[in-house]
Amino acid sequence: MSRIGKLPINLPGTVTVKMDKDKIAVKGPKGELSLALHPEVRVEQKDQELLVTVLNPEIKNQRALWGLFRRLIGNMVIGVTDGFTKQLEVNGVGYRAAVAGKVLNLSLGYSHPIEYQIPAGIEIKVEKNLISVTGADKQVVGQTSAEIRALRPPEPYKGKGIKYTTEVIKRKVGKAAAKGA
Repeated sequence: MSRIGKLPINLPGTVTVKMDKDKIAVKGPKGELSLALHPEVRVEQKDQELLVTVLNPEIKNQRALWGLFRRLIGNMVIGVTDGFTKQLEVNGVGYRAAVAGKVLNLSLGYSHPIEYQIPAGIEIKVEKNLISVTGADKQVVGQTSAEIRALRPPEPYKGKGIKYTTEVIKRKVGKAAAKGA
């Protein structure tokens, strides 16, 4: 049995679930998310809980799908109630970030400013050198954060660039000073 898959998903009172044969939609205070279900995965609602099962738990691929879909649906419930947040830190002299409407303006040491279009369902806030990416869909929040980080990844010598606040950069020692005779 799947250890993750067999756990029920608790539904808060503010969340409504609509299920079709091959699709599940979760609606809550932070938005609405939907997911196409695999043909071998079944979801049923009992009171304020969702139970995820597969046709044959003895088959390894179906056991993997069991845990995967339980986690995906669980993340949808968390996303529409609390939301997900990732924080990025901008380090470097003259490196700046600002939000103007649905565009994130970045000055990252290039000869031109970078304008990043903020995807639908994502909210970005900038405070000093911190960029907060918030949204209901965990995958979109992570993808957006990764795209912003990829614009100027941190370099190992001075640590300049964009990094996650939880990320640790392995620093390298620069060139050794020339020895005079």
